Amino acid sequence: MNFHSFPYQLYLVISEADCIGRNFLKVAEQAILGGVDIIQLREKNSPTNDFIRKAQQLIEITDKHNIPLIINDNIDVVEKANTAGIHVGNSDASPVYLRQQPFIQNKIIGYSIEYLEQLENEQTKVSDYLGISPVFRTNTKSDTVTEWGLEGIKKIRQLTEKPLVAIGNVNLTNAKDIINAGADCIAVVSAICSAHDPQKAAYELKNEIVK
Repeated sequence: MNFHSFPYQLYLVISEADCIGRNFLKVAEQAILGGVDIIQLREKNSPTNDFIRKAQQLIEITDKHNIPLIINDNIDVVEKANTAGIHVGNSDASPVYLRQQPFIQNKIIGYSIEYLEQLENEQTKVSDYLGISPVFRTNTKSDTVTEWGLEGIKKIRQLTEKPLVAIGNVNLTNAKDIINAGADCIAVVSAICSAHDPQKAAYELKNEIVK
């Protein structure tokens, strides 16, 4: 099995609701201009038709800037919008199942790690990257299983060579520490979506990662 390379460092997870009344497409493009490398559209509470429409709008922007668009746990949206990949959690469609689907098998598949034991299962083996969720507790995710912290990232880094994407209350004050702990990429929601200036917020986060 050939895995996708994962050279991305700043990952934006976005929904229309996270943008607190602003146009989420404009927020996404400003974030890209600021330095975001990859975007995940997460619309947990939207009907599938609305989710598809938003994905089709957003992929026009991500394609223009040549960055991948990942869809959170909705196979129909991935297929209808022909996005670069899909991200799933422990209770969603499994990566092994997704690798068996003709339309998805060659796309980027991300898999959230909530238990250390998941590192040894078949789902991890067939995934392109692992989401470490959450690094720190956050109000955007109410069903937290394990708060990994920096020590958790260090431990996971020792156990796998898979690219690690850290998410959960990531911001300017802890981004560099998370990378130093072993994460390859940080994923943010409110640090960019709720920022007064999303482009500036993304620029500052990217600089913090690469400095």
